[in-house]
Amino acid sequence: MTTAKKSNKYFLFSMMLIAANLRLPITIMPPLLERIEQNFDIPSSMAGLLTSIPLLAFAIFSPIIVKIANKRGNELTIFLFFILLLVGSYLRVIPTIWALFLGTALVGIGIDSGNVLLPAIIKDKMPTQIPLGTSLYTLSMLLIGAIGTALSGYLITRINLGTTLGVISIMGIIAFVFWIPNIFHNQKSPVDQNITAPKYHTVWRQHLGWLITLYFGLQSVIYYSLLTWLPKVLSSHGVTTIFSSNLLTILQLAGLPCSFIVPLLAPRKMGMRVLISLVTLGYVIAPLSFLLPTTSGLYLVFWSIIMGVAQGVAFNTAIFFFTNKTSNPYQTAEVSGMAQSAGYLLAAFGPVAFGLLRQSSIILITLATLAVLLTVTGIIINKSSLIKE
Repeated sequence: MTTAKKSNKYFLFSMMLIAANLRLPITIMPPLLERIEQNFDIPSSMAGLLTSIPLLAFAIFSPIIVKIANKRGNELTIFLFFILLLVGSYLRVIPTIWALFLGTALVGIGIDSGNVLLPAIIKDKMPTQIPLGTSLYTLSMLLIGAIGTALSGYLITRINLGTTLGVISIMGIIAFVFWIPNIFHNQKSPVDQNITAPKYHTVWRQHLGWLITLYFGLQSVIYYSLLTWLPKVLSSHGVTTIFSSNLLTILQLAGLPCSFIVPLLAPRKMGMRVLISLVTLGYVIAPLSFLLPTTSGLYLVFWSIIMGVAQGVAFNTAIFFFTNKTSNPYQTAEVSGMAQSAGYLLAAFGPVAFGLLRQSSIILITLATLAVLLTVTGIIINKSSLIKE
């Protein structure tokens, strides 16, 4: 029993380190984009690809990773794909365009192994403590991602681009080393040929499945576009790089409590209305507040917090729809895979498309318009009955 408890604690620790690297390599990039554009003499639209490429990797490689894990085991698959993440992270240190973009692609593929497999490993290792494991997983991912944004903004003002990327990527090496003991307890997904899934209506042919996918995609487009281009919008207003990266950190941290608040409020009669109102306030109104060319710290911090709360609510509401608008576990898994594949594919176009928009006002107004569509979609989903069984 004591050995089992120690093993469980070690797994939690190593799992949190892996989770800490699932957003970090993406969230460190926005404060660096201006320096990247200058160093490599590339347009904003091309720089936006550095956010879009990992999202495309999520959309393309999620089903592939599941198949590999079924054959090789979850723990070993994460170990192998994390090698790609480390190679990609340090490839980006090389001061050439091809290394930057190839490295970013490898980083995205490596991250996706954790995105797909960590929840399954938590369920396998901690069947009676899934809420605890999931909360620590989410907390590590979002908290370290937020800290990474602030750190990259600070470092880029003091050291060069390559060194900044190299220093922050040390976190990946630490996670990789501490994950190694888990591969000795590698679990392959059991496949019992005598058990077949019951017949059910596929979500791919039902409008509610597509609405949930649209909701997930829209919230991803808005979040990653804001993460990528808000520093540039603020820079055009005279806000410093360090303060802009700090605002992004605040935005990400503000969404952390929503992981616990949304599951409590969403099932209640008026709860979903409150949550959708918060999304409207933070994603429709907040972006428009940044149209005012001010450098007032209090003003910018206030609206960053409001926007961060909306981000947390929108993401966790999408996850809530996965489980509460489906009729059985098979549909839940199917709608989750559908939403994350097609949704991230949609989200990948956001950072690039907004890079083509030269004026900050157009970017912010377009984001607010997409947020209106997000809100309307959420209302329709909430009022809809379950996906047909």
